[in-house]
Amino acid sequence: MNLTKIRNSFIAGFCGTAVHSLLMLVHSKIGPLPTFQPNDDFHRALSWLTGADIHPGVAWLLLFFNGAVIWGFVFGQAYRFLPGKGPWQKGVFFGICAWIVMGSVFFPLVDRGIFAVRLGLGIAPAILLLVMLLTYSATMSFVYHLLNKVSV
Repeated sequence: MNLTKIRNSFIAGFCGTAVHSLLMLVHSKIGPLPTFQPNDDFHRALSWLTGADIHPGVAWLLLFFNGAVIWGFVFGQAYRFLPGKGPWQKGVFFGICAWIVMGSVFFPLVDRGIFAVRLGLGIAPAILLLVMLLTYSATMSFVYHLLNKVSV
């Protein structure tokens, strides 16, 4: 992968993370599931792992870094191998994979159960998480596709 595609993956990851973070911020203030706050779960997990109280802003910055830099890079590396001919299909596939990992690994680790079923909200947290991750991955995919098209 050349430097232009690496740069494009970071820009695309940044855009996807910005949209996702905006949705999470709106959800945290006026969302339909006030007891489902994945960023708060991440904040508590960080505090537990470090043994110290972590400022909520640090958790947001780490989530932003993770989505923009780490997952942006992973997405850029995987893009040509993802199923589908266009950015829509590739983004949806990537988002569904992220949803499965978040629902089956992260939430059990923070004691919420698979897809946060321990919150007692039925499938609503899983659906909300899916929408959020599809928004992130579709945005990232379209931006990455557009940047690579312009960069050629």
